[in-house]
Amino acid sequence: MDHRQNILLVRLKSMGDVLFTLPAVHAVRENFPEARLHFLVSRQNAPLLRGFSEIDEVIVLDQAVFLSKNFKAICRGAVDLLRRLRQPRFARVIDFQGFGETELLAWWTGAPERWGSVYRRHRGWLYSRGAWRNDGMHLADWNLSLLRQCGLPIGPIQNKFVLPADALDEARKVFAACQLNWTEPTLFIQPFTSSPHKNWPLEDYLALAAHWRSRGIQILFGGGPSERPALEPARAAGFAVAAGSPLLVSAGLAKLSTLIVGGDTGLLHLAVAMGRRVVMLMGARAWRLTHPLHHPDWAVTTHASDYVSEIKADAVLSACGRALAEAGGRAHLSF
Repeated sequence: MDHRQNILLVRLKSMGDVLFTLPAVHAVRENFPEARLHFLVSRQNAPLLRGFSEIDEVIVLDQAVFLSKNFKAICRGAVDLLRRLRQPRFARVIDFQGFGETELLAWWTGAPERWGSVYRRHRGWLYSRGAWRNDGMHLADWNLSLLRQCGLPIGPIQNKFVLPADALDEARKVFAACQLNWTEPTLFIQPFTSSPHKNWPLEDYLALAAHWRSRGIQILFGGGPSERPALEPARAAGFAVAAGSPLLVSAGLAKLSTLIVGGDTGLLHLAVAMGRRVVMLMGARAWRLTHPLHHPDWAVTTHASDYVSEIKADAVLSACGRALAEAGGRAHLSF
């Protein structure tokens, strides 16, 4: 294979941040239509890359191996990773992560062109081109800015995640198991995020769910496996709960839903990339940096505080009413 046709993109974590590379991935593909695009990502986020239609090959970094105390496993993992990064003879590496270790891995590939985000002045010397990180920009916009600063022209911006058909089929089965009809208006609620200060109180979500259920909207609560116990109040209140579904199946549940409501978390950003309508509850700083891409008005924010719990229930109720009306959800929209 001609080594000039191999390009490596790097973003290890987190789920939302990996998704924010989507517009940049599309831009790279537009500029290098014949290239073979590889993506280095952490194991927990690797399933996401199935929906990145422009990516040809995924290279997985299993961070659990390197955090273990198994010396042999660490050595095997390191040798395998370094071999996989050398073998394709990359012509270009674009490091969207910008960590010291990803900068080192970019250098290790031997690629003559190594572009990356530079966070601190003692970093960046292993890149052939570096761009100072602008912490005031939306992360997706920054990824595009990195490409521009390194000389890549950017055309129309795309943010498109292509959900695999098998994940959508499994999501339909979950709807059926929950005695829901995926053709009917549905409110999907993702109440928990990775940080407590980004969470709206569960009792407020339950009140929101009860309001819309009384107006003919189906309700489905989602979450990770570890959140099942915390969602027992939702189950006890008679709401369908699909916590613990695999990531792409959860994405399928969001795609089948009329409206997705929750905090600043990866699944909601994924829903936006699938063209679904969301209402995202965000603190003021998060809103500036990670609002729903191209749709800042789809967020409800505190305007001043970083604590999402301070958002008023009436503001969320009103935002959901407007969103359901826009999305065509059947409901009596009086509050």
